[in-house]
Amino acid sequence: MERNTLSIVKTILTRVLVYTALMIVAVIVLYPLLWIIGTSFDPINNLGRMGIFPQNPTLKNYVRLIEETKYISWYLNTAYIAFMTMFFSVLLNTLTAFVFARFDFKGKKAGLLSVMLLQMFPSFMGLTAIYMIALNFGMLDNLNMLVIIYVAGSIPTNVWLVKGNLMNLPKSIDEAAYIDGASKLQVFIRILMPLSRPIISFIALTSFIMPWMDFMLPRFLIKSADNQTLAVGLFFMTDTRSPTADLTAFCAGAVLIAVPIATLYMICQRFLITGLAAGANKGE
Repeated sequence: MERNTLSIVKTILTRVLVYTALMIVAVIVLYPLLWIIGTSFDPINNLGRMGIFPQNPTLKNYVRLIEETKYISWYLNTAYIAFMTMFFSVLLNTLTAFVFARFDFKGKKAGLLSVMLLQMFPSFMGLTAIYMIALNFGMLDNLNMLVIIYVAGSIPTNVWLVKGNLMNLPKSIDEAAYIDGASKLQVFIRILMPLSRPIISFIALTSFIMPWMDFMLPRFLIKSADNQTLAVGLFFMTDTRSPTADLTAFCAGAVLIAVPIATLYMICQRFLITGLAAGANKGE
């Protein structure tokens, strides 16, 4: 009886500690989010009086954000970069992984090793080189330059993920298709891509989200106000030294940014988990 009682007490204490820890983490994570949402409806642009529950909530901050700033232009610029990055990332990464996973050629291991080593270096290490390349090719202040950089930056990690997924698919599938007269491209498009849907969906989602709120590269390469992205445009609204500072409108813009990302995460949550599991095998 005493052992059973001690076991029950330990179970209860463990659960209490776990739920307490979860509640603390939830408060730490949710409080800033609720503060931003509440402030976006606050009619007074006063940092000292902002909070989760504003007095006399209003939608004027959202109206002012759209009418008095270039928020729509920033949104469209960012959406263009995100969609183009997603498309070309999926295309290049799946094709590259298909070659590494399904064909034997001279330099294959060296190529895979090079791709793996590229993951070790943070992207900001090449900012100066990227700037000089953009300058020499006349692509400063060009949204397509950002697309190229984001796509190139996605290759090291995503190639390994897709390759790991393809290595889990038996080559007998390919061989059967070749016997039936299918070409390599047909095998890739009609057989391997449908079977790799979870990992492809994962890559598409992460490639879309990656440039959505990136600040460093757009701030470094984009100079004109018409080509600014959301992160850069909203940043200047938080600078109290700037005449364009508007914290309540900034909060409204942050809420509008979070809506599509949160929606995508909720819709594609299972793809995130399944995709990571599908690409976990990195063996030959």
